[in-house]
Amino acid sequence: MTGPNVLLRAPEPTDIDILYRWENDTRIWHLSNTITPFSKFAIEQYVLNAQDDIFSSKQLRLMIECHTAGSESAVVGSIDLFDFDPFHRRAGIGLLIDESSRRKGYASEAIGLLTEYCFKTLNLHQLYCNIEQSNTESIHVFTKAGFTACGNKKEWLFRDGQWMDELIFQKINNT
Repeated sequence: MTGPNVLLRAPEPTDIDILYRWENDTRIWHLSNTITPFSKFAIEQYVLNAQDDIFSSKQLRLMIECHTAGSESAVVGSIDLFDFDPFHRRAGIGLLIDESSRRKGYASEAIGLLTEYCFKTLNLHQLYCNIEQSNTESIHVFTKAGFTACGNKKEWLFRDGQWMDELIFQKINNT
């Protein structure tokens, strides 16, 4: 999937080091409910098996690669589909943009490309995401992409000794 500045592609062995760094960055573990580190071997096995069909694995990870004209391609993040449910035609979406690549429009473009793929190719009826209430940047990006708030899970997340609300956003395929 290709846009003006972003390419969404399957993970490759060359992505193992950056995935290893992201998956073991304790500052962002709360975003994916991670509580233990991943071994490099586990990341390698994941990448080697990433070609599994979304209908059997119920998930899909794509690397977000910047390919702006005049610059060398670089991986700037990843975008995931999870809880893929072909019967109810829905899936969750998760997004990570490397700290050094934020506020450059990559997230918005990646969400747009993945949404189009989900609605036109996978024939999904809806996408949803769960965002910690204090994560104003993610709320802004998903709202800008046409997702609307549809729920609030009170005191859903426990982080840094405090209970946090988690908001649910969804985008319905109206075509």
